[in-house]
Amino acid sequence: MKGAPVAKVPEIRDLGLIGDQKTVAVLDRWGSILWYCPRRFDRASLFAALLDPNKGGVWDIQLPHAVATERRYVGDSAILETSLSLQGHPFTITDWMPAGDSSPSGICRRFSIAPCDTDIVISPAPNYAQDALELEVTGQGVCVNGQHWLYASHPIWVKDQTASFKVPKGECGWAVLVDEAIERPSASLLESWYDSTLSYWNKIATRIHYKGPYVRQIADSLRALRLLTYAPNGGVIAAATTSLPEVLGGSRNYDYRYVWLRDTGMIVSAMVRAGSAGIDEKRFLEFICASQQPDPNQPLLPPFMSLDFQSAPSTQELPLAGYRSSSPVLMGNTAGQQLQLDGFGNVLLAAKLIYGRHDTRDHWETVEKIADFLAEHWHEPDHGIWEENEKAQYTLGKVISSCGLRYISECTEDQAQAERWRNTAHEIQRYVASHCLNSEGAYAAIAGQEAVDVSAVLFPIWGFAAADASEITATLRVLERDYCQSDLYWRHLENFDSRKEGAFLAGTIWVAQYWIMRNDQVRASRILDAALTYSNDLGFFAEEADPQTGEMLGNIPQAFTHAALIGAVVDYKSAFQSTHERTHIPANCSENLKA
Repeated sequence: MKGAPVAKVPEIRDLGLIGDQKTVAVLDRWGSILWYCPRRFDRASLFAALLDPNKGGVWDIQLPHAVATERRYVGDSAILETSLSLQGHPFTITDWMPAGDSSPSGICRRFSIAPCDTDIVISPAPNYAQDALELEVTGQGVCVNGQHWLYASHPIWVKDQTASFKVPKGECGWAVLVDEAIERPSASLLESWYDSTLSYWNKIATRIHYKGPYVRQIADSLRALRLLTYAPNGGVIAAATTSLPEVLGGSRNYDYRYVWLRDTGMIVSAMVRAGSAGIDEKRFLEFICASQQPDPNQPLLPPFMSLDFQSAPSTQELPLAGYRSSSPVLMGNTAGQQLQLDGFGNVLLAAKLIYGRHDTRDHWETVEKIADFLAEHWHEPDHGIWEENEKAQYTLGKVISSCGLRYISECTEDQAQAERWRNTAHEIQRYVASHCLNSEGAYAAIAGQEAVDVSAVLFPIWGFAAADASEITATLRVLERDYCQSDLYWRHLENFDSRKEGAFLAGTIWVAQYWIMRNDQVRASRILDAALTYSNDLGFFAEEADPQTGEMLGNIPQAFTHAALIGAVVDYKSAFQSTHERTHIPANCSENLKA
């Protein structure tokens, strides 16, 4: 890609997002756009320097001696302000993706008074840098491959596969990259798009009102989840990126731009418990209903799906070098045909919370089918919560099947059906007690084996076992001995040595939530704070953390982790109010489910 700038490779911690609830753009601390898939999260990229700084494509702000000073979102919106300093002179970039009525689809950028002549360089690389680039100067701007149109405050010139313009010293500037040809916008029109976007996000933010401890972190996590929500149908993707590595320089690089049943169930449960008004949760059930598989020989629902309700595509290796040489870079995900019992169980837990909080039975027919599927298939081996290559009798899948059936049985008016689900739940409990404890009395990750997984701390949170049950306390002893460092916890993997990857942040937060149930505020706070060390300045979590280097690892922002934080903090608030207000144990997830 001759003439294109070579992008800086930031740490994952340095990444920020703007979005419009259809897609996102990923930026570094200096305002360069390193990742952008126009129109939808899982479409082909136009900028992918995040995964290949040489040829991936970048929208660069050329201030090589600038110092990144601060970033912040405007209120509860996804409008991002990036502040830089150049020899003591401030420079601010305001970025947003227009949202709201009559707004185009694309990216808007506004530049404050330039402290020096500032070159803005746009180097697209369409379709993951696989397609030839065509830049055509139009009367008012530049057309990119006949699909995107660039307009700016100052004249744009095209040279060596780049489109550039200069903001002279002492002047302000702006740029717009949109998915349709429009008249070159005026500054006042740009301002109206800003106002409508701010109004759009503020309206969404009013759906949840949280006050209490960790209030800023909850606000940041809610923003992350909103950024990952696909507004046309309510699907929530697992993360905004693909192929950010779980092991630097390694091959554990996955595409997370799809909707996982497990993740979305946990997300919805967290939002219900945080006090959501109900709009987002009901849309979740609508998404699940639309995702049913027509083939009677296949599971009722895939473990995850694309945003158009299809099974995620098989993996395709892309011709990109990878984040810090971590390859392969992948589009698609091969785990889409797996049986993952915990995904179905999480849907039932979410449905029970929605029904209890909002006094509804929306989409009961689908929820009923999910419960029947679990009742018929719980005994089968599956691929587990970590999507292992081989099937096994994973304990967690059994446990959540039992909890889901028990809780959803309270929602049916058919007493025979309720009894059948309850009986199956009890049968699963007996199976777990007989087959899923190891020689130390701890819950085994797989029936009949010795290894323990951090996900077992969810069992008391779901109400499967008491928090002080001997099986749970034995599980915690093993986890603290074999899977813990610096108050961070690792998961157990069958197909990979998990100690070679980072600590698992969602699991770490689950452990904190467990100690909240035990009313141990000191330990819970310490573990929560250890996890929060690995959120960035904008409050985003990736999937994992490396305590040796301090780096964040994996795709970002990780919806799973943000949902875990919300759930834990809701319990923290309930548990550790002032003594005269607290007269009983925390209103944990299982207590909410019983309500």
